[in-house]
Amino acid sequence: MDVLSQFGLFFATLAELVTSPVVLAILLLSSLSGIAFGALPGLTATLGVALLTTLTYGLPLEHALVALLAMYVGAVYGGSYPAILVNIPGTAASAASAMEGYPLAQRGEGARALGLTTTASFIGTAIGMLFLVLLAPQIVTLALQFTSYEVFLLAVFGILISGTLTSSDLVVKGWIAGLLGLALSTVGRDQLQFYPRFTVGMPELDSGLEVVPVLIGAFAIPQIIRVLRDDLALGQPKTFKRILPEFRTIVRNAKHNVRSALVGVGIGSVPGIGEDIAGWVSYGGAKSTSRHPETFGKGEPAGLVSSETANNACIGGALIPLLSLGIPGSPPAVMLLGALMIHGVTVGPMIEFDRPGFIIQVTAILLLASAAMWINGMLLARHVVKVLRVPPAIFMPVVAVLSVNGSYALGLNVFNLYLMVPIGIAAYFLTEWKYPISPLVIGVILGPMADENLRRAMMVSNGDFTPFVTRPVALILLIAIVLIIASQVPPVRRAIGGLGRRLMPARPSRSAAQQTADG
Repeated sequence: MDVLSQFGLFFATLAELVTSPVVLAILLLSSLSGIAFGALPGLTATLGVALLTTLTYGLPLEHALVALLAMYVGAVYGGSYPAILVNIPGTAASAASAMEGYPLAQRGEGARALGLTTTASFIGTAIGMLFLVLLAPQIVTLALQFTSYEVFLLAVFGILISGTLTSSDLVVKGWIAGLLGLALSTVGRDQLQFYPRFTVGMPELDSGLEVVPVLIGAFAIPQIIRVLRDDLALGQPKTFKRILPEFRTIVRNAKHNVRSALVGVGIGSVPGIGEDIAGWVSYGGAKSTSRHPETFGKGEPAGLVSSETANNACIGGALIPLLSLGIPGSPPAVMLLGALMIHGVTVGPMIEFDRPGFIIQVTAILLLASAAMWINGMLLARHVVKVLRVPPAIFMPVVAVLSVNGSYALGLNVFNLYLMVPIGIAAYFLTEWKYPISPLVIGVILGPMADENLRRAMMVSNGDFTPFVTRPVALILLIAIVLIIASQVPPVRRAIGGLGRRLMPARPSRSAAQQTADG
């Protein structure tokens, strides 16, 4: 099918969906539920899609797809709400968004931050949809180049880049935090031989450390302690009149939207990676290419736009290997695969022969899901941002209760609370010593993937490390890792700084007022 025929079928499918009141009702309600799942600590996109799957048994396939994809898109976006307003990411995918969104909220621009986030999420999902319909075969070919060697290196790259970008003190502190998370991820039975490691005889640790209690403990508890200890105000919004982002800001960050969407689609199309690493890689790209990197971490819109565009573009990327190969590209896509199997859909290379036009149908639904997310997000932003007016003495205990419920809800397991509290207390002291917490959580998330793929690679090669430098993609990732580490060595940093000054003449620094006006 040529490109014109694809777009013709796409618009015909889109028109059929839009003219159905039932489809629109399911779309808006599922999107709203997804935003709630993403915003509440512990309720992730994966859990939302899993729970909604049980409610779609009796629905027609088209309606089930609308509900599940709207939930998926809404939940990935919804995690940015608590990340921006109270510096507690609702999902791991929104951790990078807190870096710039929370400083914006602290200086009274929470509504603006939510407006930028919502629009960036819509743009990311839309571009991911475009790649899904146009470039699925080519991107799948690239994704198939990722074997155990490349996936291990990509996980290490994600941990290093998050540590590099989030350290307010020494970069090595970010790396130490990431390695600490990597060490925590080794607790439990290993994935290949099922041998117990560091379980200290506790059967509750056999399955390893659950990500949700670690995420909530590491971000929520330190924030609760700091706010109540210092009697901090969460931020007083000056006005709620303008929720929509300035068109000037969107246009100025167009290059970040495009680059971040490409990053998100590329990372999402690699099976098993997901939205978490896409946000950090894109945020790093925005900071490294900025003429004023010193503004990052202080409420820089470019960083917020980049991370949100990437993690939502990752949705379209994750659907590419799912639909073309039957291999889910992210954890929520795993749940989506199960739902498709329940409805009798066998995804893979034969999908277009078994169900002609199915990928086009999914693409049209994905675009509608992103539009529903944008509408719900803009309607909610005006009211959600008012949470900044609530006195901390009232609001933070509510956050604590939600955090406890979120951890316990994962399998209704009390042990998750025993895990959340000590990790939260340890994270509080780490933040006091200026160790960033995001790399620790990223290490816990990516650790099992790095461990399993490194061991599998060594088993396949009989302990030979040569494939790491003979495989092209692996070599590129290895060089990137070496450059990140070398860039922090003082002589190398001085050499890079001197080269940069020779290639790019110094520009006059902008005032804070000019930076705010420019967005």
